[in-house]
Amino acid sequence: MLTEGKKRSFLGKLSRKIGDALMGRAAVDEEFLEELEEILITSDVGMDTTMKIVEMLRDEIRSSNLSAPEDIKKCLSGIIERLIDKGAAHTLCQETPLVILMIGINGGGKTTTIGKLAHRLRNRGKTVMLAAADTFRAAAAEQLSIWGERAGINVIRHGEGADPSAVIYDAIQSAKAKGIDVLICDTAGRLQNKKNLMDELEKMNRVIGREFPEAARENLLVLDATTGKNAVSQVKEFGEAADITGIVLTKMDGTAKGGIVITIADEFDMPVKFIGVGEGIDDLKEFEPAEFAEGITYE
Repeated sequence: MLTEGKKRSFLGKLSRKIGDALMGRAAVDEEFLEELEEILITSDVGMDTTMKIVEMLRDEIRSSNLSAPEDIKKCLSGIIERLIDKGAAHTLCQETPLVILMIGINGGGKTTTIGKLAHRLRNRGKTVMLAAADTFRAAAAEQLSIWGERAGINVIRHGEGADPSAVIYDAIQSAKAKGIDVLICDTAGRLQNKKNLMDELEKMNRVIGREFPEAARENLLVLDATTGKNAVSQVKEFGEAADITGIVLTKMDGTAKGGIVITIADEFDMPVKFIGVGEGIDDLKEFEPAEFAEGITYE
């Protein structure tokens, strides 16, 4: 069941807009569908995905003879769930040892997410280590170390400007020696120089593959949900630099419009694995497609 906070977040605002658009209509007509199209686009749903949703809804209205507002909302909720539900891919890999590369631009909440994820895994009985491989940004390692202290987790770090792959190498040796279950690696988010970024990520992957071939892998892209369509361009850019296995959307606690979830899942066929819903260390939640889509039925 969705909490009041979650009703306000996610698709709550979208639901109210749709309710207003349906109000007073004797029948669901093309004018409503055009209005819905505009509502979806202004809620950060991409154009192609919006057209797909509207067409699917149009077909279901005709085939099932829907007219009641609640029936329309439930139908729309079902369509959205089908688009965003990627099944078991939403779940973080359970195999150990596991190496997680955290990817994303600076300012998107990547380091904070690492701290929250490490805390979450530790609370579920996993041994965790952090690698401060963002050696490009000043104070990145210090920030990660603070989160490590909060979560009671060891952080492997070098000095600013060090080779990130050297940090990864040392972290792997330490993780293997201590029998660590999960190694989470911070990385630099330098999209302005994509070649350097790609080269850096490629080198890290080579080191992991050579030094820790038995480890399972996750490459998680961290996106700020409030940036809307800019997040879509980041998926494209980082997707060219790394084999992304899942998305973490931060700042999903009110200001985000929510449509970005639908766009990413539909256009890139990528699972959202976690959402950040607050500033606290426990405010990282597993993404539940059915619960998210259900938000369309609340006002």
